[in-house]
Amino acid sequence: MTSHYTNIISVSYLLLCLFITSSSARSSFIRQFTDGSYPNLHQQENGAGPIQSLEETHYLHKNQEISSRDYKVSASNKVTGLRDLPPATYSLKMESFNTLLKSTYAERYESRPFSAAGYNWTLVVYPNGNKKDSGSGYLSLYVAIDNSTLVAAHQEVNVDLKFYIYNKNERKYFTIQDTNVWKFNVFKTMWGFSQALSVDTFKDTRNGYLYDGDHCEFGVDVTIPSLFEKSELFSVTENLQTPRYTWTIRGFSTLLKDTYYSDVFSIGGRSWTIQVNPNGRATGEGKALSMYLNLDVNEKFRPYEKIYVRAKLRVLNQRQLNNVERPLDNWFNGPGHGTYSWGYHEFISFSDLRDASKGFVVNDVLMVQVEIEAISSTKYFPN
Repeated sequence: MTSHYTNIISVSYLLLCLFITSSSARSSFIRQFTDGSYPNLHQQENGAGPIQSLEETHYLHKNQEISSRDYKVSASNKVTGLRDLPPATYSLKMESFNTLLKSTYAERYESRPFSAAGYNWTLVVYPNGNKKDSGSGYLSLYVAIDNSTLVAAHQEVNVDLKFYIYNKNERKYFTIQDTNVWKFNVFKTMWGFSQALSVDTFKDTRNGYLYDGDHCEFGVDVTIPSLFEKSELFSVTENLQTPRYTWTIRGFSTLLKDTYYSDVFSIGGRSWTIQVNPNGRATGEGKALSMYLNLDVNEKFRPYEKIYVRAKLRVLNQRQLNNVERPLDNWFNGPGHGTYSWGYHEFISFSDLRDASKGFVVNDVLMVQVEIEAISSTKYFPN
């Protein structure tokens, strides 16, 4: 009897031990699972910080590479100014902004997605600056691209960004932009300025950025610059192979018409004529020979095309004395499209022409010349 009672006690004690061990293990398993799933639980209880949702954690990971960590906006690249027109892509107006400024955990505000240039974007504002991007003490502004709108993992999108902050005092927008494009891809999804504007400057209502209590407005222009499809190449040719043309005018004293033209000649790939007015024209009429260099009327020009010419017009001295020489340095337009003739109304006086001792008219022959020193050409693409 005593032995049977002893056995019952032993079995009961064994079962009790097994139950305690099982309970302890289950309690340990539950605590480990809870702690692993909510690592910030104790911090939350002690007021140390918020619990991040899985969605928020994913978003932060997606945009973890922020702005100037790998690309510093130098002072020479950053351009600021004031502008009348509001942003063309997206505007974000905020009320009760001081609430965000005073918040411990609401470090940034993200706008709803908006579409621009074929992609989806989000405007991100850090009221007290992005401390992870050297933005402490500044207002930080960024734009993030939606990865799902990138067609391929290797795709890179070059973007021009212009950020806006409204100033009510000026009734204009303070703008900040970079002269370089921002390169968005799956590894760099967020770009902008960590130091857009000093927080002290922004918060001081006398400066006009916070107005009507604590209202403010931000904005951004998102544009993707396209490569040019049309272009032109301008060049100037000097040291031409045959730069001179000389026109010998016989029977000069018998010329009765107002205007005479040389034969058509070619220099620098263009056709020209020399024009003389024996009796003078405009201010030279009745007192001096007038002389001009003309583009030939049949010369083909595209609309708005023009050529630069540096040349010298001369009346040659036939007694090996000094020539009369005058420079040209002008733009010529095609006939029918603007000025295609340049020269001088008073090139050489009649008194010098008629003085045989000066050697300009010999045996009733006058010799005039043009020397083209430089001439331009323009190629257009596509033709």
